[in-house]
Amino acid sequence: MQIDAQRGPYSVWRCDDPFAVLRELKPSGCHLLGDSHVLDLYAEQLANVPLAANAVKLEASEAAKSIERVGEYVSALMERGVRRDHTLVALGGGIIQDIVCFLATTLFRGMSWEFVPTTLLAQADSCIGSKSSINAAAAKNLLGSFYPPMKVVLASQFLQTLGDHDRRSGVGEMLKVHIIDGPDSFALINGVYDQLFLKPELMSQFITRSLEIKKSIIEQDEFDRGPRNVMNYGHSFGHAIEVGTAFAVPHGIAVTIGMDMANAWAVHAGRLSAAAHDEMRRVLHRNSRGFGAVAVDFPAFKQALGRDKKNIGTDLSLILLSKERRVEKVRVKPSPEFWSFCQDYLSDGLWKEDGHDQS
Repeated sequence: MQIDAQRGPYSVWRCDDPFAVLRELKPSGCHLLGDSHVLDLYAEQLANVPLAANAVKLEASEAAKSIERVGEYVSALMERGVRRDHTLVALGGGIIQDIVCFLATTLFRGMSWEFVPTTLLAQADSCIGSKSSINAAAAKNLLGSFYPPMKVVLASQFLQTLGDHDRRSGVGEMLKVHIIDGPDSFALINGVYDQLFLKPELMSQFITRSLEIKKSIIEQDEFDRGPRNVMNYGHSFGHAIEVGTAFAVPHGIAVTIGMDMANAWAVHAGRLSAAAHDEMRRVLHRNSRGFGAVAVDFPAFKQALGRDKKNIGTDLSLILLSKERRVEKVRVKPSPEFWSFCQDYLSDGLWKEDGHDQS
């Protein structure tokens, strides 16, 4: 797949052996920055990768992708002799991608970088689109850039070692893009939901399909000024849920719940039918199972939603479905009625309705 970006096109391609790809990179001109867990997990395969011998180990946590930590990453690269004409290579999931993309954007005012995503969420969603998001103080993803990699390498090998929560986190983002694409696309992924986790070839097909849907949107609006806004469906509520649970809920699962919460508000506001909400809710509940009893700090949730970077003035900016199930950007007044809805939705944990939680 080729993605057209303002800086030029970049490629996304599959390979059977990502470590062979990494072996081809010369340590004299490249620097590997990897998730410390991934580097340890694949230590045997990386033993023959010269680039890995001097890798910068990064922690895959929200605390690690903060502006306060960027200085230590720059220092580590300077110790390794980084130069402007070198290439940064990211090995890991979305957090590692955020850190390395931000470094590539800002170090020497711009360096080349490549990405080898190791999580389902990164392979099926975040690996294309050029975004980096960095936390600052208590504000999540407030800083960032649009700076695409030169190349993205996908390898299904990495998905085999993922835990169930990580796989469902990735599927949450896949459900998102299929809902955005319309009822027919949603019906396709909804119909094979269980099989995705059992058949690697089917999962690969839907990873590709998810990227194709996203490609069609980001090439229209690379810098997120219009049509691309719909990709934030489920994210305003999802990010606030992450903050309100002290990140006890993985990102893609928080987005899964955030989509249902957005749908519930759309029903409340007369935008979406209860039948459409119920149809989507069944698979969203299943994808977020095991997190139904997680308590949410409502003041922290409220503060995070109010600080969301997509807000306009004092209004919240939410992506909601219409009666025709089209995704639309809607300005919502943070009224007592709205906050009462949110508090009621979250009052007994993330999934309290109708006994749907399947812990």
